[in-house]
Amino acid sequence: MGAITQNKARRATILGSTGSIGVNTLDLIEFASDQGEAEVDIVALTANRNLETLVEQAKKFRPDFAAIGDAALGDDLKSALAGTGIETGAGPDAIEEAAQRDADWVMAAIVGAAGLRPTLQAAKRGADIALANKECLVCAGDVVTAAIEAAGGRLLPVDSEHNAIFQVYDFDRPERISRLILTASGGPFRTWSRDDMATATPAQAVAHPNWSMGAKISVDSATLMNKGLELIEAAHIFPTPHEQIEVLVHPQSVIHSMVEYVDGSVLAQLGTPDMRTPIATTLAWPDRTPSPSAKLDFAQVATLTFEPPDLKRFPCLRLARESIESGGVMPASLNASNEVAVAAFLDGAVKFLDIAAITEQVLEKVSGENSPARLTTLEEVVAADGEARRLAEEFAAARAAA
Repeated sequence: MGAITQNKARRATILGSTGSIGVNTLDLIEFASDQGEAEVDIVALTANRNLETLVEQAKKFRPDFAAIGDAALGDDLKSALAGTGIETGAGPDAIEEAAQRDADWVMAAIVGAAGLRPTLQAAKRGADIALANKECLVCAGDVVTAAIEAAGGRLLPVDSEHNAIFQVYDFDRPERISRLILTASGGPFRTWSRDDMATATPAQAVAHPNWSMGAKISVDSATLMNKGLELIEAAHIFPTPHEQIEVLVHPQSVIHSMVEYVDGSVLAQLGTPDMRTPIATTLAWPDRTPSPSAKLDFAQVATLTFEPPDLKRFPCLRLARESIESGGVMPASLNASNEVAVAAFLDGAVKFLDIAAITEQVLEKVSGENSPARLTTLEEVVAADGEARRLAEEFAAARAAA
């Protein structure tokens, strides 16, 4: 065995630094520094509208550049950081500029399709992409992976499930893998009936039993759409056919995912439900770095249970499977329509079960249209995304008015 390579100092950019993943990333970087690990030089931090947190982070971590997506907040950001020597920018172009800055490791944590363009900019530079934005691969998997490969970068998955598979996947012999098993907590409504879910509130939907996440991803977990998006994402990350990727409900969230080999061996990655663990593996890969995550106490866990997902109560998982099987515009349409429907639910305009219903309406509408077998350009992705959003907004408005 060769010697372990020690962590090298990294230049890091965090796209979406004020969200849950971004905050955890900065917490991890600070902790690792306190433990005597190699310092991480922060090149750029970005936020959408959370000006206060972005300013606090910038003053503490001293990036070269700080950008806010809402152009109307640009003057406020510039004023708040006056005299610090930190360059500032505002608007979508500034977010892309942050991605183009010379960082060798980029945390792509902007939620939703909005993260696609900046992630592509970082990928085209050859940076290592720590991908926490699953929508990038769902919408434009072929485009993103081709950009990373062409520039010589690496895709390092941050989602706990894909990160778990990444750690135990034999990339040299993928033909010896018979199955990937994505585990799902089941979300807050795992034992609820359809009738009960019909009256679920946004507050109930975002109350995840195990993980601390943002509102949108928490709702996706409640509908199991999150797991459907992860299924599509896994098919782009790993050279395993989507037919060999399964989902298994595991309420304790201790086993984060598993890889089954042809000899019957099943390799699993375990840990406490703390996103700082998968973030740490991507920051130090292929080395390891200390994390403040709580260590797993097997005696306290005591029991691990599993059950198949109920596709009748949680149809979003079925819709995701059908989308990847159909290909073309369907995965991008799935993601876009779900984003619109979830936003309408969080705003109180539609009910919880309407999320899946609106998404299915959109997919039924676009499925009969002529579309490319694969989306290979950003323009094709943007067009598919835009049409699906238009339809979803139309269907959501109709349900809100009913």
